[in-house]
Amino acid sequence: MAPIIKTFFDEGTNNATYVVREPDGLSCAVIDSVLDFDLASGRTSTRAADLIVSHVRREGLQVEWILETHVHADHLTAAPYIKDRVGGRVGIGAGVVTVQETFAAIYNTRNEFTPDGSQYDHLFGDGETFDIGGATMSVMHTPGHTPACVSYVLGDAVFTGDTFFMPDAGTARCDFPGGSARQLYRSLQRILSLPEGTRLFVNHDYGLDGGRAFAWETTVGDQKRNNIHVGGGKSEDAFIAMRDARDATLTMPMLILPAIQVNMRAGHLPDPEDNGTRYLKIPLNLFGG
Repeated sequence: MAPIIKTFFDEGTNNATYVVREPDGLSCAVIDSVLDFDLASGRTSTRAADLIVSHVRREGLQVEWILETHVHADHLTAAPYIKDRVGGRVGIGAGVVTVQETFAAIYNTRNEFTPDGSQYDHLFGDGETFDIGGATMSVMHTPGHTPACVSYVLGDAVFTGDTFFMPDAGTARCDFPGGSARQLYRSLQRILSLPEGTRLFVNHDYGLDGGRAFAWETTVGDQKRNNIHVGGGKSEDAFIAMRDARDATLTMPMLILPAIQVNMRAGHLPDPEDNGTRYLKIPLNLFGG
């Protein structure tokens, strides 16, 4: 079964959002949406999300699910905005509770945020299945980048979140709190155990030093043979050594501090304070260095 997939690539965040539709009906899921955020001004906007809403309405689609592959560190999710306009339930992997507990301590949110996953409509366990109309999607727990990472499998398509990049770009970093290069290697191998013709849809692409156009679809076979970090049968220990050394050179994503405190709330912004203004926190001297 081959689902119908429409990709919305946001160059500002290098994020691919997918509208995934059952092949013989109008039910769909939205995976990894984007809420526009200007860091300099602190302003949000819904340009990217409105493209999704317009597509859903134009095609007469029924949104069953608004899915997150993990708690993103490089963009804010538009899940509540999309749900409010076209419906759907917001889901993420059950590992989100671990991420929430970690970052609730970092942001000192004990008085106004409960890290129990209740901000989402559903928390998915490994191997869980759910319906999109007449099609059945399954969940693979694929941690390593974060404890909450899952991949969604529908027919011949897998939405891999931040595990794989395109083969010439390798794999995701593992140096965020709760990340593990060993776990990521094993998650990658789990995906690579699927049939070689399985289509993989990645969450991000950055081109390749300006040398190729943005891309987001590959296959298990292509990754198995050509992925520069894990292809060709690279061993677990070799992958871990490479990943640890590479991660030590990376800077933090530009939007990590605003993004995580919003995304761990399932995209809901902090409540307004007594002056009617919402605020995001910036913890000092905790990351990098």
